[in-house]
Amino acid sequence: MKNSYIKFVFVCLLGLLCSRTMTAQNSELRWALGLHASALEAKTTIADDFFNFEFGKMTQPGLGISLRRYLNPSFDAGLHIHRGYVSQTNATTHFNDRLWLPSLRLRYKLNNGYIIKNEDATIGPFLTAGVGMIMAKISAHDEGNGPLNTDESTFNIYGGAGIRFRLNDYMALEWETGIHMPSGYNLYENIDGDPQDAFLQHSAALVISLGTMKDDDGDDVYNKYDKCPGTPKGTKVDENGCPMDIDKDGVADYQDDCPEQPGSAALKGCPDKDGDGIADREDQCPDEKGTAALQGCPDADTDGVADKDDNCPNTPKEAKVDAKGCPLDTDNDGTADYLDRCPDKSGTAILKGCPDGDGDGIPDIDDRCPTQKGVVANGGCPEIPKEIYTQITKIASKIFFETGSDKLKTSSKVSLDDLADILKQYPEAKLSIEGHTDDVGDDKMNLDLSQKRCESVKNYLVSKGIAAERLTAQGFGETKPIADNKTSDGRAKNRRVELKTQY
Repeated sequence: MKNSYIKFVFVCLLGLLCSRTMTAQNSELRWALGLHASALEAKTTIADDFFNFEFGKMTQPGLGISLRRYLNPSFDAGLHIHRGYVSQTNATTHFNDRLWLPSLRLRYKLNNGYIIKNEDATIGPFLTAGVGMIMAKISAHDEGNGPLNTDESTFNIYGGAGIRFRLNDYMALEWETGIHMPSGYNLYENIDGDPQDAFLQHSAALVISLGTMKDDDGDDVYNKYDKCPGTPKGTKVDENGCPMDIDKDGVADYQDDCPEQPGSAALKGCPDKDGDGIADREDQCPDEKGTAALQGCPDADTDGVADKDDNCPNTPKEAKVDAKGCPLDTDNDGTADYLDRCPDKSGTAILKGCPDGDGDGIPDIDDRCPTQKGVVANGGCPEIPKEIYTQITKIASKIFFETGSDKLKTSSKVSLDDLADILKQYPEAKLSIEGHTDDVGDDKMNLDLSQKRCESVKNYLVSKGIAAERLTAQGFGETKPIADNKTSDGRAKNRRVELKTQY
């Protein structure tokens, strides 16, 4: 008999371990079915067999079934029904007691945070208590009283303790030992009047949760254990339901453009060896800090051409460059545009890229007489010979006006014609015409008269083809005498026109 009991338990365990992965009762799987194999030990008027474990004093194992309901991490409630046998013998009496043991039980789980801080722990001790019935069919023989066959039913109180072994989310194995204490149930009370019988039940159970746990994101990790419940469908995840991160860089593989190389979130998981903010896979110079505009390559002279392609790596910042990083030379005169004062006209390096049409060493851009060799003092224009200055001075002394008028005398026009010819020989030269009077008469009248006479000379020269912008006319009246106005000779000298030529 003992071997049969051991074989029965072994078969239960083997079937349990070989079964498909189902899922032990928890907050998501609230209903569970228990399949029980049990054995009863009795304490009656016949004998006390508690914890005897001698199969000679017990019959074959009993069977049972239970339906449980998860209430919270601390408590379960269940309906238990067991069918078992008890057999006892003493010197005068032998009986076989067939028992039905339905009961409602409340189980208190010690893995609710007080002893083991995890309701899904592999090992979970528990206490249980319940109320129910004992229904017995008694078949007995007493030497003094003869055979006895009777049916008994009575109220029952149950208390026990056990341990649960969690196999997976859907299945657990339990061992429980508890005592049934019937109220008013007393076998063979007429023999010795023992006030109370009791039954000790040892039970091994396979507990199977009913239903299916939820997996909202479809990653094969149930919501209860999923630490990343919003993972996109189709994403590979780890045992916690979180997206895989093969390179452990904190960027999930499904978001990682470089899943096998540690990188940064800012670069979608890709590395950046030179720290320039450009991922190595897109960086044409991964070992040197560069700019995004140059695909990660440096540009020491900031001319917009990467150093690796720059034939002129030290170009000044102000220089415009070509595709090879060298300064532009638009007119191809050998002087770079940033140094060339005349970038659109071919010139010489000595004149900073400017041409010198008349070869006088003064660049055309600065030469007031670009088609005539001249001197620096005259802005590139030819120097006026001294005899010309003398001739102009003589002409000035031959300019006369009608008395008290700004009208030129005819003889003066001949002299002014000569002056116009001289000015045409020096087209860049400018002429200043200054008029003066003696002190006879009103000061303002003398000033106005001197101005008008200067204008008369200017207008005549313009009529002879001299550009007006080359001529200036200003009257000073009697303010700048060169002789004594008290004499007629002195007053005659003060009445004059002065001509001054300059570039």
